[in-house]
Amino acid sequence: MSVLTLYSREGCGLCEELALELGPWARSRGLALEVLDVDADPDARRRYGHRVPVVLLDGETLAEGRVRLDALDGEWRAAGGGRAGGTRLV
Repeated sequence: MSVLTLYSREGCGLCEELALELGPWARSRGLALEVLDVDADPDARRRYGHRVPVVLLDGETLAEGRVRLDALDGEWRAAGGGRAGGTRLV
């Protein structure tokens, strides 16, 4: 199963809103969703701290900042989502 990761931070309203929307979106596509605090990991904070929310699929960035689910869906499909054999970015 592919993993959709959301880097978020406490007090980020945009992050909280996206987390609520991503749950059903990910489930409907057979993706596991993990929400991680960008400030809990120094490397993640360095890489993504000024860009949250950041959405990754299997470790590859799909979207950041203000994310529209229709645009995210397009990125997911372009990355191989919805095809037989699973979802992978190349």
